[in-house]
Amino acid sequence: MDIPAIGDAEELSCDVLVIGGGTAGTMAALTAAERGARVLLLEKAHVRHSGALAMGMDGVNNAVVPGRAEPDDYVAEITRANDGIVDQSTVRQTATRGFAMVQRLESYGVKFEKDEHGEYAVRQVHRSGSYVLPMPEGKDVKKVLYRQLRRREMRERIRIENRVMPVRVLTSPEDGRAIGAAAFNTRTGAFVTVRAGAVILATGPCGRLGLPASGYLYGTYENPTNAGDGYAMAYHAGAALTGIECFQINPLIKDYNGPACAYVANPFGGYQVNRHGERFVDSDYWSGQMMAEFAAELASDRGPVYLKLSHLPEESVASLESILHTTERPTRGTFHAGRGHDYRTHDVEMHISEIGLCGGHSASGVRVDDHARTTVPRLYAAGDLASVPHNYMIGAFVFGDLAGGDAARYTAYEGALPADQLAAAHELIYRPLRHPEGPPQPQVEYKLRRFVNDYVAPPKTGAKLSLAVAAFDRMTGEIAEMGARTAHELMRCAEVSFIRDCAEMAARSSLARTESRWGLYHERLDHPERDDTGWLHHLDLRKSASGAMEFTARPVEPYLVPVDGFAPAGGPARHLGEVGLVPVATAGPREAAPAARAQASPAPDGPDGPDAVPAPAHGSASSPRILELLALAEESPDLAALTPYLADPDPAVRAAAVAALGETVPAGAGPALAARLADAAPVVRAAAAAALRELVEVLPGGPELGTGLRAALAVPDPAVRSAALEALRALRLGDAELYAASLADTDPEVRIHAVRALVSVDAVPELAAAAADPAREVRVAVAKGLASVHAPAPAPLDPLLADPDPLVRGAALGALASVGCPGGYARTAVAALADAAWQVRAGAAAGLSAAAPAAAVPALAKALADANADVRKAAVLALLAHRDTPEARAALTTAVSDPDADVRAYAGRAA
Repeated sequence: MDIPAIGDAEELSCDVLVIGGGTAGTMAALTAAERGARVLLLEKAHVRHSGALAMGMDGVNNAVVPGRAEPDDYVAEITRANDGIVDQSTVRQTATRGFAMVQRLESYGVKFEKDEHGEYAVRQVHRSGSYVLPMPEGKDVKKVLYRQLRRREMRERIRIENRVMPVRVLTSPEDGRAIGAAAFNTRTGAFVTVRAGAVILATGPCGRLGLPASGYLYGTYENPTNAGDGYAMAYHAGAALTGIECFQINPLIKDYNGPACAYVANPFGGYQVNRHGERFVDSDYWSGQMMAEFAAELASDRGPVYLKLSHLPEESVASLESILHTTERPTRGTFHAGRGHDYRTHDVEMHISEIGLCGGHSASGVRVDDHARTTVPRLYAAGDLASVPHNYMIGAFVFGDLAGGDAARYTAYEGALPADQLAAAHELIYRPLRHPEGPPQPQVEYKLRRFVNDYVAPPKTGAKLSLAVAAFDRMTGEIAEMGARTAHELMRCAEVSFIRDCAEMAARSSLARTESRWGLYHERLDHPERDDTGWLHHLDLRKSASGAMEFTARPVEPYLVPVDGFAPAGGPARHLGEVGLVPVATAGPREAAPAARAQASPAPDGPDGPDAVPAPAHGSASSPRILELLALAEESPDLAALTPYLADPDPAVRAAAVAALGETVPAGAGPALAARLADAAPVVRAAAAAALRELVEVLPGGPELGTGLRAALAVPDPAVRSAALEALRALRLGDAELYAASLADTDPEVRIHAVRALVSVDAVPELAAAAADPAREVRVAVAKGLASVHAPAPAPLDPLLADPDPLVRGAALGALASVGCPGGYARTAVAALADAAWQVRAGAAAGLSAAAPAAAVPALAKALADANADVRKAAVLALLAHRDTPEARAALTTAVSDPDADVRAYAGRAA
């Protein structure tokens, strides 16, 4: 392609420019538009599918739900997880605004898991605090957000430009404020300039920094499209970045670029073990300290490390497969199948990811205040790009909302855009076209990221980090020589320049902080101790007037929430300037220079090949009706416009129409979807059931929808009947008589949904009748359900306590913790502590938490010697309920030296 002239640039104008269409970017655009601003949203891919959120999200890691968690406890938890270096005012925004954001997302149609009474089903994953809120339909979150962006009232205010990639934020020569951006079209190559009143960076983390163990450039833990674009743009615009030495390193599945999903597996009973089957993680929260323990175990003779799932019952394994192989990573099931592995017979081998930069999962990002403002006026940062430690998805939404609301005050810049900045951006974008035969981007990127692994990844030393800086300086020239022929290749080349900038920031920041902190994230072998006296400071970096990286040690502000072990005093910042490199010795002086060697042919640096991630399909292109429908869906049509497609003779067209109905949600969508539950084609019924599950929180529960859902209970397809029961329960459109009739259904999954529905209306007699169900999983659901009604009592559990199946008995015994465990039941639970099945013993221990201390404590103290770690853990948790008694405290004292890490940790809480 030819290099376009700067004068031929397409110029766009807006009040608020949002760069990045992922989690934070979409929310920033929606809020700014709601406040009346003209918004331009630039996305280098397509907003419908972009960002980490589009890869699937199985749950919220940090939901502070009233009644289940307290904001101050969450702020303290994050402070501890980040070794004290936090701006608590920013973390507190997520803690206090997160629940309202959950409700806002729910109003859009995002589905969070709830119990039978409509309460949020928050899970406890960490040993302190319950913050994990599962999202059963998390794979559809991005689709829901895109639907909001395409609402008519939003389209009048939000202009979306897909396939446009910004490379530089433009700043005013007079006062340095952000006034726009320079970009290019990744399909046509056209140069694009933007003038704006404010700029919001929401480009995600730098996930493509280290090289994965597979060697595949795009096989990263984070979304591989996140190449550090925003980090580099913020740096070159003059903004301060902070915590860049605090890397993101995660546990992941060995040889697979997906998380191990402990947040999903742990509530089901999964946990991490070494090769001896021992739990070994002492620290809480997925912090750098936990990763240090993980790495040490992996490197010892107790490795490898596994996510243990093989001990779980079939019902739990099936549920985990449903979540992990659809919501989280659709390719995960294929990966395990290729290895011949099954969760029922194989535990999942775990490993350590490559390093990256990410505020949302560690702390490294652009410095922001509690309104998402950076140190550059009118420039904002939100999401994983912003340094708000462990902010995760809800934090990204919260700070996107804050940025959009604050930025909406400004109107478009009307002056001339700075010619020198435009010229520099133009050169950055198009220089690879001047030498198309130059080194291809995959080879240069592989070499760059190989240096990151060799010299920057922990454990760190001053010598290795100094070698890294020298390597990245040297590679500046090699990056300038990269060749390209197409606009897509120009995008990849620009990304390599961003990765190089981030690599240098990571190396120099790690050199500047002369201590070890955050466990594995910043482990300096030459400075092995944590130094709170000298380094309870944020380490800020910025671009100096001369173009060099310079550093400032900024003291942590006094906390809003006190945290034991840390006492920041505030005070003045300490300007460090440029960081000095560590001299690296050679092998010593020579008497004579070595003889020159013949130049060897260079070996290939790495794998070649284009980005092979396929675009999601939205229907068969063989039908022109589907293409018509897709075009129509972009216009947010009403139900009448979609009705002909819903009745089309081609099942593929009808399924696509159902998908469009679920995406646009016109008035009358609920009854129309319910009608499609009876469609003759399985693909249409499945699409309708999925859409109903996704939209159940936003559909009006009128009588017409109720009639359609009741009719669906007679459809022969059990998946349809399950979906209908789920919707009837969630929308409060059924009664005990209706739900009880489904207890006679031939499908166990339908009967489980009937049990949950009966719990929602507190139908205890009907529930008790299901205690004789032939399916074990249904009887387990009944036991749990009897503990969840509003007025629980132990008597209905009697047949389940005598059930021949150990899992049912275990569930019934565990239910005693909620329904009460008076005398006779306490004796039953004590006797069950001698059962051959560990699940029964664990349930008995849990149930004894509600018994009288005189009966419970002696038996639980003996259970602390059980051979099974899960039984001992249940006994410790039950003893915590009796900690007011001296006998329980004495028993807990003996458990603090238990060989199991979880048992030790929970016992230690009694102190």
